[in-house]
Order: sequence, then structure tokens, then C-alpha cells
Amino acid sequence: VLADINAAQLEQVAGDLHTDVLALAVDVRDSQAVEGLAAAAFDRFGQVDLLFNNAGIVSTGLSWEIPLARWQQEFDVNVRGVLHGIHAFVPRLLKAGRPAHIINTSSVGGFLPSAMMSPYTATKAAVVAMTESLHAELRLLEAPVGVSLLGPGPVQSAIFNDPFTTGTEGGDARVGEFTNMLRTMLAEYGLSPERFAEEVFAAIRQQAFWILPQPEALDEALHRRMQNILARENPPMSWS
Repeated sequence: VLADINAAQLEQVAGDLHTDVLALAVDVRDSQAVEGLAAAAFDRFGQVDLLFNNAGIVSTGLSWEIPLARWQQEFDVNVRGVLHGIHAFVPRLLKAGRPAHIINTSSVGGFLPSAMMSPYTATKAAVVAMTESLHAELRLLEAPVGVSLLGPGPVQSAIFNDPFTTGTEGGDARVGEFTNMLRTMLAEYGLSPERFAEEVFAAIRQQAFWILPQPEALDEALHRRMQNILARENPPMSWS
């Protein structure tokens, strides 16, 4: 089952897969659309084994220069999109009473706040908290549904092709420099989608909650951040 807001690209991906595919154009900001996706998936295949709440967008810029409408859009996609997936699928998974697994995509940015990316890091931090809560709730119910938090570092994707990523018109010149740095990092150091998928599915098979395929992008900086908080020290400009 494939779902994406871009119907043309969705059709292209579906055409490349040599299996039975259900492809639906879905805007995850729309709870009824996600509800329809869940109903269609169960109607077509009778069960759902893996649910990936993966839709995400990113903005760069100074917090007060990023338009409020863009802040709203980012929360609608990155946070409410995951929430809509939980609301639509979890009741059906519980009713089915069979093993299944939910994977919510956050980011290393969900653990390491960054200048010039405030909406993104805020929304991804929310996904971390939501996913930990979901995991605790399903354990409380002793449900056969597992949960994982996926926190990627750089992965070669089209996330920076979004025109809103380029920053705010007329804003600080450093925004463009920062965005170009991110694009370069993605191209030079990002995992390929194929390698990334191998790491993710291996972790799912192990029933791992924390799926962090690039520890080199997180562990040292996260340790410094935790020590910083425990020492009540002011945060630095960057955790990198």
C-alpha cells in the first residue's frame, strides 16, 4: 500500500513494483483521507503488518521570519500526519489482534534542536514524545502491536526540493548558506534509500524501539546535550 500527496510520482513508483499494489493519493493533514486509506488497506488485503508514518517537510530560516502559515503546515504534516495515522490504524490493528508494527519517522533533529530549523526540530521532537507514549500505551494493553521510533540522519531523498525549504525571501543571507550546506551534506554523506531500508527492516525484525541507523550523527552530540541539561548549562549555537 502506497500513499503520498503527489499522485503522479505515486503512480510512477507503483508502476515500478512487480507486485499487487494499492496506491492512493492522500494528504496526511486530512484525517478523513487517512481514515479512508486505512479502510482501503484493510478492505484490499485484510490485514496490515507494517505501518510507516513517514510524511515530512522541512523549512529553513529564522523563527520569526518563517511565515506563520508555513509553521502551521509543518505541524500539520509532521505531527498531525503521524497522529492521523495512529487514530486511523491503531483501532483496526487492535481489533485484528494479530502481530503488527508501527514505525513513526522523526529525525536526529528531534533530539538535537538546531538554529535555522525551528519548525522541523520542534515537530520531530513532538514525534519522539508521541511515539514513546504510544509504545507505553500498547505495552499497557499487552497488545501484539510493536512500535519503533525512526530517527534518520542524512538520507538521500527529495526533502530539500520543496521550494519552501530555500528560506524566507528578503531574510538573513545566512539562511541560504545554511540550506545549501544541508543539501551538500545530504548528497555527500546521506545513506542511499536502499541501504537505509536494509538498516530499518533489520531493526524492525529485532523489535527495536530506537531505530537510529546513523549513530555517528547522533550519539556524541546527544551525550553532550544530556550532560549540558543535567549541568544546567546554556546550550551552544550548535550540537554538531
